[in-house]
Amino acid sequence: QRSLDEVVLAYIEAWSTPDAALRRELLDMSLADDGSYTDPVYEVRGKEELADLIGRSLSGEAYGGAGAGARIPISSGVDQHHGMFRFSWVMVGPQERPILEGMDFVELAADGRLQRITGFFGAFAPIPESWPEHLVWRGG
Repeated sequence: QRSLDEVVLAYIEAWSTPDAALRRELLDMSLADDGSYTDPVYEVRGKEELADLIGRSLSGEAYGGAGAGARIPISSGVDQHHGMFRFSWVMVGPQERPILEGMDFVELAADGRLQRITGFFGAFAPIPESWPEHLVWRGG
């Protein structure tokens, strides 16, 4: 069984790997056989669907073309408890400029691979002005 770091880094590498065969190998190492991936735009199940989504992201067919030629390195360590963990990432364009930042929340499978990946894009939503002041912290 691989370490969590090895699993996470193989998954991260898959998102920046245009070669379909190598990308599939990385997902074999990192994603449970019945694993799922969900983000604000897509929901996929299994390695074939995720490998295809990543390929379409890298070619510019998915995500409105934002991922064309981009890479998605991890931008934090892994924060974990009770079989769950999170980390942040950044989509870096061909000119090495950040295009999008996000965070993945992940549930581990019994075999140590990734079972359920839920991605969020961008910063947290702003606090609505209508929410009661005694229940919110606006940093002041």
